[in-house]
Amino acid sequence: MRIAPVAAVILLLAAAAGGYAYWTKYQEDRIPVGLARANGRIEVERVSISAKYGGRLAEVRFDEGDMVGKGEVAARLENSEALAQLTAAKASVHRAHQSLAKAQSDVGLREAELKLAETELRRTAELVRSNAATQAEFDRRSAQRDVAKAVLDGAKVAVEDARAAIEAAEARVTEMDATIAEMTLRAPVAGRVEYRLAQSGEMVSAGGRVLTLLDLSDVHMTIFLPTALAGRVALGSEARIVLDAAPDFIVPAKVSFVAGEAQFTPRYVETSSERDKMMYRVKLHIDPKLLESYRGYVKAGMTGNAYVTTSATASWPTNLIPRQPNAVQ
Repeated sequence: MRIAPVAAVILLLAAAAGGYAYWTKYQEDRIPVGLARANGRIEVERVSISAKYGGRLAEVRFDEGDMVGKGEVAARLENSEALAQLTAAKASVHRAHQSLAKAQSDVGLREAELKLAETELRRTAELVRSNAATQAEFDRRSAQRDVAKAVLDGAKVAVEDARAAIEAAEARVTEMDATIAEMTLRAPVAGRVEYRLAQSGEMVSAGGRVLTLLDLSDVHMTIFLPTALAGRVALGSEARIVLDAAPDFIVPAKVSFVAGEAQFTPRYVETSSERDKMMYRVKLHIDPKLLESYRGYVKAGMTGNAYVTTSATASWPTNLIPRQPNAVQ
């Protein structure tokens, strides 16, 4: 049976296309010398915004998916009671200052009384020597001087007490200022809201979480490498990440952590041969500046493949040259 020339050409072209596709796939799957490949998933550090004190939420400013800047107000607790306590504390400071002024004035008065009692005692002593006054009079003046001195000492103690009261009242003001400041919940890092765990008007307990943020400045992929490869991976080594959801993008990264002890692989490593090996956990950190431009693409839990250099002389093939999507403005 003879095949028509046109049909033969079509079969030849199909065979060539299939061969080229196979060769391309083979080149993509082939791992160049000096590189290691492993599957992993994107992990993003989570940060909770929690209430230090219990109370009712006056407002929660962000919803899930919103971007929050570092230090930005994320929520507020009702603080009317705390403000009233702050007003009372400030009034206590004023009263303490008034008490100090009164105590200092009393010290001046008691010093004058002591000075007068000492003067009268000296005069009485002279009169006793000239027999113009009795010993009893001298003893009475001496007792008056001792009483005046004791009263002065008490007035000086009252001054110290008033100063201590001022310090205590001012400390209370500082405490209430800090409490009111803590009732304004600010984002400790810049990130995206993952979960909104409480609503405006709800009561939250001390330590209760209100929002959970994904810290987009700390994004990495965790992979596992066998001993033979992990031993050749150095901190700071270059890496590439190819996500399953975006295979056309090649994300540059660096090795930021290599575990000091081996462990079994986690469940998401699927082949039985891999499970049987002791593996080392390796973290590939993505540059925060790159994440800032492409933060819209960053999602925790995304799976993909990672390529890591295991030799200082390794070179990257053309299919692993970094390629990023258009920056998100």
